[in-house]
Amino acid sequence: TGLAPESGLSMNLLSTIQHVCARLEQSGVAFGHGTSRAYDEACWLVLWRLGLPLDDLDAVAERPVSSMERAAIDALVDQRIGSRKPAAYLTGEAWLQGVPFHVDERVIVPRSLIAEVLAEGLIDPWLPADARQMLDLCTGNGSLAVLAAMAWPELSVDASDLSVDALAVARLNVVRHGLGERIRLIESDGLAALRQPGHGPYDLILCNPPYVNHGSMATLPPEFRAEPSLALDGGADGMDFVRPLLAEVATLMTPQAVLVLEIGHERAFFERAFPGLSPLWLETSAAADQVLLLERSALVGLRP
Repeated sequence: TGLAPESGLSMNLLSTIQHVCARLEQSGVAFGHGTSRAYDEACWLVLWRLGLPLDDLDAVAERPVSSMERAAIDALVDQRIGSRKPAAYLTGEAWLQGVPFHVDERVIVPRSLIAEVLAEGLIDPWLPADARQMLDLCTGNGSLAVLAAMAWPELSVDASDLSVDALAVARLNVVRHGLGERIRLIESDGLAALRQPGHGPYDLILCNPPYVNHGSMATLPPEFRAEPSLALDGGADGMDFVRPLLAEVATLMTPQAVLVLEIGHERAFFERAFPGLSPLWLETSAAADQVLLLERSALVGLRP
């Protein structure tokens, strides 16, 4: 199964990637943490292991791969297959909308569809003209807070999470992108600490909460179970975090503010929990029913 050719013939980078791709496909590993198929992950692992740029395979496709390099690649692929950990945990890095972020096992691998919504400007028409402050709730490794700060340089950003470990990783990414003056990291159990003086009100709130229902949690592949369950498990119907959030969040919003919320594949549970709401569903590459937008006026006095 290793990369060393039986005949002693040399291998170039492209043939090495093809060999790794075959190994990944045969092993039954799961994807979804920055890649969606074996070939893309094989490119990532090989290029990263060799210290080559990840965005220009064509330029190095014919590059020879030495026996020592093949052994190092083999060891990494063995680790990926044997541990069933996401590749991002092995490389220590992941990308969202082309922006690199540090990741490790203290946080889930960033993949929020809200990043697409930011990049495509779908929120811009809803942002108040005089917007000054926003919140990234459940910030994890801080990736959405960083992307939002880049998208809207006029906004100051609060980024909160219950996990002190996650906030430590978020701090690495805030510093990495030179945004320490604009992003404030806050330890908060939901909205609890954000009700204290000096926080909000917010013109925009982004939230990618734990929303996976218990039935789905039980069937997740090992790669997803390797991530902190605190950031994934949303209770029996996936709405344990969302219910108190929607009941209370209006008090932290300016009059024209909006909430952008990701709920993944839980639309049916969301609509059952909030039958009186008619959110705007935002189009993403995954579907048109995984990210929603709600105006403050729809949330005032809401009782799930």
